[in-house]
Amino acid sequence: MNAADQARNLELAQAIASVAALFRRHFPDARANLTPWRDDPLTRAWAEQESLDLSFHFPGWNPRNQCRSMLVQLRLEHPPLQGCGGEPARPRLIGVLIRGLTYESERWRLATMGDWQPSGSHLPQPAVVSKLQQVCRDLFALFGGAESDTDAAVA
Repeated sequence: MNAADQARNLELAQAIASVAALFRRHFPDARANLTPWRDDPLTRAWAEQESLDLSFHFPGWNPRNQCRSMLVQLRLEHPPLQGCGGEPARPRLIGVLIRGLTYESERWRLATMGDWQPSGSHLPQPAVVSKLQQVCRDLFALFGGAESDTDAAVA
């Protein structure tokens, strides 16, 4: 689901802004897009409430990244309501999927499952893979989520 549509309270809006800032810290040329999905009936039918999706676009095709854009999908576990006011707490991050895209297709994907290595037809350079893995670790720290056990192999 589009990150902009998920910003229903101050806590989550701040988290979304922090995600964008964190990603831009590692990829300063990227421009954030909080609404990567179209707003039409078919797209809404497939919307996942537990997903927070945003994309980052580069000024052109980037040979190090092997893509023009990156779609970042955060899988969240929503906590129960907290406090007397019933305000929800920041959800816990349970997984990250980053896809490297061009106009034609997906070039690669990196998921925080297994060995955290990218797969696809055109892989980013090793230095970019390290940055992406660090972004994922930073995202888990931001949301206070427990990283998967396989993270020890990546660190």
